[in-house]
Amino acid sequence: MDALTAAGARLAVTFALSCVATWLLATTRARALALDEPNHRSLHQRAIPRTGGLAIVAATLSGWLMLDAPLHGVVMGTFIALCALSLVDDVRSLPVGLRLIAHLAAAAAAVAVLQPGLPLLLWLGAMLGIAWMTNLYNFMDGSDGLAGGMAMFGFFFYGWGAWSAGDAGFAAANWAVSAAAAGFLLFNFHPARIFMGDSGSVPLGFAAAAFGMHGWVERDWPVWFPLLVFSPFIVDATVTLVRRLWLRRRVWQAHREHYYQRLVQLGWGHARTALAEYVAMAICGPAGVYALTADRDAQTVILGSIAMLYMFAMLATDAAWRTIAGPAE
Repeated sequence: MDALTAAGARLAVTFALSCVATWLLATTRARALALDEPNHRSLHQRAIPRTGGLAIVAATLSGWLMLDAPLHGVVMGTFIALCALSLVDDVRSLPVGLRLIAHLAAAAAAVAVLQPGLPLLLWLGAMLGIAWMTNLYNFMDGSDGLAGGMAMFGFFFYGWGAWSAGDAGFAAANWAVSAAAAGFLLFNFHPARIFMGDSGSVPLGFAAAAFGMHGWVERDWPVWFPLLVFSPFIVDATVTLVRRLWLRRRVWQAHREHYYQRLVQLGWGHARTALAEYVAMAICGPAGVYALTADRDAQTVILGSIAMLYMFAMLATDAAWRTIAGPAE
């Protein structure tokens, strides 16, 4: 069996492990460990277990071990630690300040081992960027199939980008995350039987940022590539945060103002909204991979065109939202 076939078999095992673990968490007594009870800000109507992240993380770690993933031990350990802390938060609801300190510490650890020689200002910027990605992924985990789909697509295209750069080991490490997310997604697509919870969204957000930096450090891709691949989440979460800051609203408070949440409330529903987001992911990922080998002019056209598409989509959603919410929104 050649190396590629062996890697494919191990990724298939990773997918299967995620499927089995997610099914067990969704159907056995383990489902009562942490339940997401609906409230006035929720988009779901019944209590649903939010422990699916355990299946994603466990299957991902199994895949990394089988594939002998070339990841720094600190990054892997932080990935596990964030899952454990976030599981406690899912069960007992930890203070916001404690979670923020943990996310900043995780980001600082990643920068320290991946790019220790950065000047102080760039080091601080990278740390804040990783911490923001860690949190925004959590903010975007609020609709059936959305965060699981972003992980499946995003890490798949990370793997494709690394493979194109000749970094087969790092490509396999990313595809392991994608395979684990795909197994979870079978039970999370609408109507969701389980959510990933903070135990899944927080470590996945951290991995998206840390792996993006890893690929940049290893010269697999330029700094814009991970931003483009995960732009469906980055753009929505960042624009929503800026808007809430502008309106002087509590940015740490749960809400239903993200663009994906508005689409659901506008009548698109969970499935159609998720599929629309998948289209965005399926455009940004291949466009990014193609742009890796294109000249600078082509890269500028690609990035500019996608930025215009985002602008058009947000303006259209805002206009539709004002028809039901009024000009104050």
